[in-house]
Amino acid sequence: MTGDPGLNPLDQLCALYGVHQEYYTIWGEHHPTSEHAKRTMLAAMGVAAGDDSEVAGALREHERRQWSRLLPPVMVMRELAGPCRIALNMPLDFDQAACNWQLHTEFGQQLGGEFVPAGLEEAGRHHLDGRELVRRVLVLDLPLEAGYHRLTVDCGNDLAGEMPYIVAPHTCYTPPAIHGWRRAWGFSAQLYGVRSDRNWGMGDYSDLRAVVDFCADSGAGTVLFNPLHALFPDVPEHASPYSPSSRVWLNTLYLDVEAMADFAECGAARERLAAQDFQEKLKALRAAGQVDYVGVASAKQELLELLYRHFRTHHLATGSERGRDFRNFQAGHGDSLRKLAEFEALQAHFRARDTSTWGWPSWPEAYRDRLAPEVAAFAEANLERIEFYEYLQWQAFLQLEACGQRSWDRGLGVGIMLDLAIGVAEGGADTWARPGLYALNASAGAPPDEINLMGQNWGLPPWIPHKLREAAYAPFIELLRANMRFAGALRIDHVMGLYRLFWVARGLPAVEGCYVGYPFEDLLGILALESQRNRCLVVGEDLGTVPDEVRHALQPAGVLSTRVLYFERWGDGRMKPPRDYPEQAAATVTTHDLPTLAGYWRGLDIELRQRLALFPSDEVRNRQIAARDADRPHLLRALEEEGLLPPGSSTQAASFPDMTAELAQAVYAYLARSPSKLLLVQMEDGFGVAEQPNLPGTTEAIYPCWRLRLPVKLEDWHNNNWLRGIVQALRTARP
Repeated sequence: MTGDPGLNPLDQLCALYGVHQEYYTIWGEHHPTSEHAKRTMLAAMGVAAGDDSEVAGALREHERRQWSRLLPPVMVMRELAGPCRIALNMPLDFDQAACNWQLHTEFGQQLGGEFVPAGLEEAGRHHLDGRELVRRVLVLDLPLEAGYHRLTVDCGNDLAGEMPYIVAPHTCYTPPAIHGWRRAWGFSAQLYGVRSDRNWGMGDYSDLRAVVDFCADSGAGTVLFNPLHALFPDVPEHASPYSPSSRVWLNTLYLDVEAMADFAECGAARERLAAQDFQEKLKALRAAGQVDYVGVASAKQELLELLYRHFRTHHLATGSERGRDFRNFQAGHGDSLRKLAEFEALQAHFRARDTSTWGWPSWPEAYRDRLAPEVAAFAEANLERIEFYEYLQWQAFLQLEACGQRSWDRGLGVGIMLDLAIGVAEGGADTWARPGLYALNASAGAPPDEINLMGQNWGLPPWIPHKLREAAYAPFIELLRANMRFAGALRIDHVMGLYRLFWVARGLPAVEGCYVGYPFEDLLGILALESQRNRCLVVGEDLGTVPDEVRHALQPAGVLSTRVLYFERWGDGRMKPPRDYPEQAAATVTTHDLPTLAGYWRGLDIELRQRLALFPSDEVRNRQIAARDADRPHLLRALEEEGLLPPGSSTQAASFPDMTAELAQAVYAYLARSPSKLLLVQMEDGFGVAEQPNLPGTTEAIYPCWRLRLPVKLEDWHNNNWLRGIVQALRTARP
């Protein structure tokens, strides 16, 4: 067996597939993984482990799979890291064969050599199907450039193989704006919540471009937006940007319809927009206190249908330059784009028949398999409709691409920062396209912590680690490229997911979950390679329960850590001074999942959790209330020690019953003194908003997650005293 002989068979199998034996909470509580959870997690990976007989069979199958391939599925090496040791599995009777290897570099070079297996180091033997196999170690010491290369080995007589040979740089990209002593600051905004005179009730890509202009005018170096991943066009009320249908493609609800080239040409669309009833609809959407996703989607869909009809008639049918551009876009993105469009067309088709249909698991069974003949027949019969969704992606691509270019044209040192969600919704396009890659009977989540005391189940099926490696990490590479192509920086939500992810099996509470390990070094290397190629800074969200080895690996790899003011304190509760923040970090007061500065000061988040019965006990609630009561004077004393306490006030919390503009400015000035490379201002803090964008552990029925809009229109940001004061404080501290 290839497992640890010191373990029982089930634990051997868990070790082979990365299922951890235990976890500890932030309070040091020990949670061993139950036997039931182990078997359930393995089953979610497609590994039968329901009883001891199945476990024994799964161990044999794993061993067979390892020994029956000549080469591993992929190798990831670091540049100039010394010799690479490659395991070759072959029949013993090939020991005297004349073999050759060839390495085809990404840049067209070809290297090669010859060897006799018997002359290589032996690393093991195994009997399989009546034949003795031997494992030999081929050592290659090649000073290759970073890139995606391919290694082939041929020993004749049908014994040959090939594998991707990836050479990665040691560090991610760092833009000149934060090299050496340089630091930058910027904003963090929820795009949907941006108000403007011209949008249709939620922020759009033109607003994003205008926010870039505001940042440039203010001296900011970056702006972070919520994930812009594709959601579910026919279910617009499913609004969480962290539960997308696809992480590769874009949210087309953010399209600015009036900025599309076809709008300028389409008289029918302009006439419909000018109609009184349509204008009344837009007026109501703009005035709404929360984003009306259904209303916005309805309005945009009506005009997008007109624009698409115009485009087909005047450009696709005539083969115009724009028509050819679209065809080139389709060809360039190939099967990935077509899979998304087929999914969206099918979802709309079945939902039109039954409004309870949500996601491919609720479709008729024949259509759940993307390769089924029924899907091919549907695609052939509905090509025009499928191309509608491809057209929308093309337009979103063009608008976001223009935003990225605008950030460089306006001199943002870091550029736009996009946000990469940790996973996708179970019933979305990505899982439909690659169901074998996902553990569909499990979900990513988190163990209990101070913010989510009962643990979390995010409803996001995780990638199966060994399936990802067998795919030579192609899905991960595609994901990074798609999200870095427009951005100067990429925030990776729950970056610990590169190392391990907390899995919760279907039907079990989150506290009974367990960690599953991922090929961290390989994924980190590929992240560095794509970061350098795309000239894209990487910021890792490493809050919560994060092992020291993860942070210790991320720092030398050039990945910025995330440091939140609320959590940066000593053991006795005192706030850490700015000088003690790490340099290799993005510092912020809060995040979208945490209370705003005004909400924190008031204890609004605790009030909400109490009202919504999210505390497991009165004791826990009272402990958090007491801690918050102590936090306020701790923060005021920290400001006083830095000479930032507003004049005429004291370190007694009673001197500030509520958050004020002056106190908010002082808090951000405090954070700006840190050596951290980046400082991000939550846009809600810029206007003194008390409500947080998202309240984890809730649903739309009890809290308006991802629906709250900023109180100030984009056109008035420059004139807002609260925001202007924070900007001035940051420009002074970080000129």
